[in-house]
Amino acid sequence: MRCPACNYVESKVIDSRATEDNSTIRRRRECHQCGTRFTTFEMVEKVPLMVRKKDGRRVVFEREKVLNGLMKACEKRPVSVEQMEEVATEVEKELRGSQQREVSSQEIGECIMRHLLNVDQVAYVRFASVYRQFADIESFKEALESLIQNKKPL
Repeated sequence: MRCPACNYVESKVIDSRATEDNSTIRRRRECHQCGTRFTTFEMVEKVPLMVRKKDGRRVVFEREKVLNGLMKACEKRPVSVEQMEEVATEVEKELRGSQQREVSSQEIGECIMRHLLNVDQVAYVRFASVYRQFADIESFKEALESLIQNKKPL
């Protein structure tokens, strides 16, 4: 690690601590040449998760898009921002945990719906109506009946 003051490449680690979420290690270092102390952060490099869209395009997975969809579905519902954040985190964790480098947008939608069903059924139906692109009232009615009868959701 190069010293930010003199660019010397040798330094010693004085202190190492994990951050609160244990995703990064904070290291205090001291330069062997000039004695300057500085802090570095070490974290695992995440391989980008790619999303395969319906039209064949591939884009980088963005957690913010999941969160935006959840916020729209949960608008005016008794669902806290923390609950939506938790769902987004669980979805991302599940997708990255699959060890796949590429997932379809359909897989992401299904994963969101699985998690959203446990949070708020109205928000689930809202999300499903956009995601599944209900063409008519009959398909909407089928989704509601499925929820009511505790069947596997559409």
